[in-house]
Parts: sequence; C-alpha cells; structure tokens
Amino acid sequence: MTSAEFISPAQLKEEFQIEGITETSVLRYFQTLNAGEFEATATLFAVDGVMRPPFESDIVGTDAIAAYLKQEGQNVKVYPNTAIAETLETGEIQIQVAGKAQTSWCSVNVLWLFILNQQRQIFYTRIKLLASPQELLSLRREK
Repeated sequence: MTSAEFISPAQLKEEFQIEGITETSVLRYFQTLNAGEFEATATLFAVDGVMRPPFESDIVGTDAIAAYLKQEGQNVKVYPNTAIAETLETGEIQIQVAGKAQTSWCSVNVLWLFILNQQRQIFYTRIKLLASPQELLSLRREK
C-alpha cells in the first residue's frame, strides 16, 4: 500500500468515500476528526458509546470522548483506505477500516474497528496500531 492510495487532506474537505463502506457515521468520523471538529466527532457516538484508543482504557460517553479527542487529537490526521462491513446477528454493523494515522512525530498503519448500533450511531470503536512490538514501545509517550 502506498501513500498515494490514501485520501489526501484536500479530499477530506469534501464528502469522501472509503472503499467498502457507505455508513455516514463512519465517514463523518474521519472527516470531523481530520477537521479538528472533536465535538462533532463525539456526537456520532451513542450516548453510552465507547472509544478504545491505543494504550488507553475505554473512554465512555460523548462528553468523555470529546474531551479525550480535544486533548489527544490535536495535529493528528487520519487517512482511511479500505473497509469491510458486516451485519452481526444482533442487527449491529461491524466495520473494520484500514489506513494510516499521522502526527507531527510519526506515521503508523492503523486498524479501526467500529460497531454501529441499530440507529447507526457508533456504539464502540477500537483503534489498533499495526506495528511491531518494538515500534509500538517507541511510540508510547511517558505520562
């Protein structure tokens, strides 16, 4: 996968597509995240929605998610590439999105796992860095 295959920042200003999905809440998640509109990103989650970022515990609820993104999401750009969606037996939709995340100090391959409730709100998302254990250790910041 080359960087040319990823969505450019200019394309993110418009409505964009990720190969394999049409779910508006997931598309808007990436669009608002890249725009730094963290309150808007958080509103895509169910009231009791959960975000599981790398190296963190679950962050529960839209207010907590917005606060986390305001603190940790500055200067992060995400470049989703492809996705796989499936409907679960419960009627929820599970979507896996592959792409890259870039900060001012690194770029890393990422897998986002979303579960959408029946109202198409993000009920759960897990952000998984796809790197070797050594690479992950070097990315971890001291608290």
